[in-house]
Amino acid sequence: MKKILITGGAGFIGFHLAKSLAVNKDNKIVIVDNLQRGKMDDDFNGLLNNENVEFINGDLTSIDFYKSLDKDFEHIYHLAAVNGTKWFYKMPEEVLRINTISLFNILEWIKGFDKKPKLLFTSSNEAYAGALSAFDQLPLPTPENVPLVVEDTYNPRWTYGGTKLIGELFVIYYSKAFNIPAVIVRPHNFYGPRAGFDHVIPEMSKRIIDKQEPFDIFGADESRTFCYIDDAVEAMVMLMDSQKTDVGIAETIHIGNTDEITMENLAKKFFKIAGWQPVEYKINQGLQGSVKRRLADISKIEKMVGWKPKTNLDDGLSKTFEWYKNYYQNFSK
Repeated sequence: MKKILITGGAGFIGFHLAKSLAVNKDNKIVIVDNLQRGKMDDDFNGLLNNENVEFINGDLTSIDFYKSLDKDFEHIYHLAAVNGTKWFYKMPEEVLRINTISLFNILEWIKGFDKKPKLLFTSSNEAYAGALSAFDQLPLPTPENVPLVVEDTYNPRWTYGGTKLIGELFVIYYSKAFNIPAVIVRPHNFYGPRAGFDHVIPEMSKRIIDKQEPFDIFGADESRTFCYIDDAVEAMVMLMDSQKTDVGIAETIHIGNTDEITMENLAKKFFKIAGWQPVEYKINQGLQGSVKRRLADISKIEKMVGWKPKTNLDDGLSKTFEWYKNYYQNFSK
């Protein structure tokens, strides 16, 4: 039996990852989450009904917590972090503290293992996003080896990107110093059911369900790519299962899609899927520090493990919108 630890497993990515891994009954899944942002909802409780899934409510920033954990994990997915733009502005000091200390504690914990588990650390495209607006030098599509840039240390938005930047350094050099097999992934706009309520697709879903008039579109000419969560989970598992990430210094790898779309066209696509069209919509400026374009080069993961995204945006948005529509209908009851 393969024993797998998932931190932040009650959150969006962690839940879908655990759900996918739990299908294989030869996997023993241990989820750690403090439920600060993750929820004990019906979906998560249904996951915990699996006999091969265990949940531990724990604080990863407390070094004493690790004394209670087993030391026979083969894979560790470290997904726990404070994410969501509103939190960057509301409690930037906690974003810095929680994200950095939890990763440091995990690395300190596993460096003493006789048999080192393989570690996956989720970084973010926020680690390099500032290069485009600060220096106008970010290539698009963007490869993994670009400079990591925090554009403005006085804009709290960059607290999250800063923790991911320093997090990559931690993983690279702990991996090298203590022979910890590790892989760093940079997610590029994962989306899907149960993705919280703070990101663009869940937030847009809510306003469409509410039939907001006039409909607000923020940063209409800003463009992104969106990767459906099932594809993203498949990519992470393939990287962890690959022998190519077993040895040597930790690799940094992008996971994302290649179909770039503006926020205005995303909204129009959403209207069509929802079967509702606002009488008018209002164009608003994007949030301070928001990057105009993001487009990841994903050729590295394709060459390494043969992964490509499978879900087109129309199908992914349809599944996502259906989940949120059902959620709000049940919530209103």
